[in-house]
Amino acid sequence: MEWEEALRSQKLTAPGPAPRDVFKKDATAVLVDVKLGDITKLAVDAIVNAANERLLGGGGVDGAIHRAAGPRLLAACREIPEVRPHVRCPTGEVRITPGFHLPAQFVIHTVGPIWRGGHERERELLTNCYRNVLELCSERGIRTLAIPAISCGVYAFPLRDAASIAVGEIARARDAGSQIEAIMLVAFEEELLAVLEEAVGTLAP
Repeated sequence: MEWEEALRSQKLTAPGPAPRDVFKKDATAVLVDVKLGDITKLAVDAIVNAANERLLGGGGVDGAIHRAAGPRLLAACREIPEVRPHVRCPTGEVRITPGFHLPAQFVIHTVGPIWRGGHERERELLTNCYRNVLELCSERGIRTLAIPAISCGVYAFPLRDAASIAVGEIARARDAGSQIEAIMLVAFEEELLAVLEEAVGTLAP
């Protein structure tokens, strides 16, 4: 897998500044913004894909990312080894591929939990999604990142809980000295946009 060998050794050095028309809100030492729109159009170092465990595409943002990236993304995902039958990325974990035809250089795939009333470690698993994404960014030298609202679509995670977890993990990464410069939280509807904006507003300087 030539692309995988390249990813192992590749880090983004001397990244350019975050575009000022993309990131506008200096909420903390990490620029954080919220946007209603299409994550596949954003020219950032990496976008996050809210994937399923098979990593073979699906509906929602997952399908949109695969369509925009082109068929090489699906081929790259197929090359990721299964950890058990039909599972390439267990819930809460992350995998990384190139972005191919996307403006973003990388796609970070993570699998959010399906909401089952909060009794099956859903909050812990969603926390792991964000934590592992941000830690991988630090390892790879990724400085600008766009993240969809993981598990907030058909997986039905409560919006305010999900937003709180996302912002909490951003704050944790910042306080741990993360080198990420800018993060955009991308909403797919107005209600979610308002919830994310409220949560980002709670970030302490």
